[in-house]
Amino acid sequence: MNDVLTPTQRQAAAAAVEEVRADPSRIRVRFPAVARTIARTAPEPGDLGRLRAEDLVRRRLLEAFAEVTPDRAAVLDEAENLYRYGDADERRAVLLALSHLPIGDGGIELVRDALRSNDPRLVVAALGDYGHQYLDAEGWRHGVLKCLFMGIPLDLVVGLSGRLDPTLRGMVAAYAAERTAAGRAVPADARRILSTDSTEES
Repeated sequence: MNDVLTPTQRQAAAAAVEEVRADPSRIRVRFPAVARTIARTAPEPGDLGRLRAEDLVRRRLLEAFAEVTPDRAAVLDEAENLYRYGDADERRAVLLALSHLPIGDGGIELVRDALRSNDPRLVVAALGDYGHQYLDAEGWRHGVLKCLFMGIPLDLVVGLSGRLDPTLRGMVAAYAAERTAAGRAVPADARRILSTDSTEES
């Protein structure tokens, strides 16, 4: 699966994947239990963008579920249920797995829900590969602005340079002006966006 898993963890993950392939309903037991029974990466400061061992295993479980579930609507329904009833780490894993599932833009409401949260883990995951591909321009811009408000490094936003446009720069300029008027420092990420040449925007 990935070098972040030890041989023992890879073996346990493979067994869980086969269990889900044999009985797809088992994902409802296996997915929440991953960090406790298979693999868990100890959190470290500043690792919001790091793909952790439990994220990889949970993604593989969802991929296995999709492989044996011909009904694409059922795949989306299962992902939504795992998100709705999961804790923050499980929700993060679902968000990170969305781009690996055959659901098209069906998971976008989960992305929007995550962007309404105040959990940096969810916000970063929402602005990952799936959000970059399917989130509309308005929602994406507000997600980027939320990162500035929350102090989340914009380097964690997938595809920032490719989606940077004059509208977002205007929003960031207003945000910077408010902070300046209040005697507060303007974050380096905001200054970086404002210093970007508009000819580089697409």
